[in-house]
Amino acid sequence: MQERLQKLMARANLGSRRSCEEIIAAGRVAVNGRVAKLGDKADPDTDRIEVDGRPLFAAASPSAHEPFVYIALNKPRGVISSLEDELEEGRTTVRDLIQIEGVGHIYPVGRLDKPSEGLVLMTNDGALAHRLTHPRYEHEKVYEVTVEGHIADAVLEQWRRGVMLDGRITAPAPIEVLERGHDVTRLRVILREGRKRQIRRVAAALGHPVRRLIRLSIGPLELGDLPSGQWRYLTEKEVGRLQRRAAEEPTRRGAARATRRNGKDHHADASA
Repeated sequence: MQERLQKLMARANLGSRRSCEEIIAAGRVAVNGRVAKLGDKADPDTDRIEVDGRPLFAAASPSAHEPFVYIALNKPRGVISSLEDELEEGRTTVRDLIQIEGVGHIYPVGRLDKPSEGLVLMTNDGALAHRLTHPRYEHEKVYEVTVEGHIADAVLEQWRRGVMLDGRITAPAPIEVLERGHDVTRLRVILREGRKRQIRRVAAALGHPVRRLIRLSIGPLELGDLPSGQWRYLTEKEVGRLQRRAAEEPTRRGAARATRRNGKDHHADASA
């Protein structure tokens, strides 16, 4: 399934759509050996996409000297999920928090917006990253969300069923009430899609803006008790679970939704 190059690049967290368009316009992107231009599309499952000569989605280990790396990071509030601060405002990036050498190009799998916290998977395994972020595979991401106010059961049920966003209904979302007080309500929300700032926008539309958002898991990978701002290498067992999950074929419903989304050029895996 082909998608616009800037959309694929943004999913790989190379920057915003606009900054990725500038990279394409500068002639730094190639598809199957040919320099790409704005408006070009590619299928990461069948096409070789390179940025500055490096594969965007690698199908195999980068080299014998640069093996696959898998890192779990607990992103703090205020850190951006990009590899570099494209606005050049001195913002801290997730890559800045991982001070290791000799691993080459690693990038975050999926986005968390600047105010959000929690689990980010960092890797140079592009094929795994593609499978975990593409909407056709419907991989679950679990969030702990604190919203303003005492949210009513009827409002929660509306959220669970789906809310109109960008002209279409969001996918059904399992939601569990963890704590409900007069001023705030704490929820456990599971997403199988990832529209831009989806949880925050839906909560605000329902009259309960988000105060805090923490991602607890990506597929089978859990944040656990990893302290904020810290990172660790994944265990072999965790890597194996991720690889098995990524190898699963997409559901018919997920593939159909992804096809419709692609036709409208929606961002496939944006920040929550």
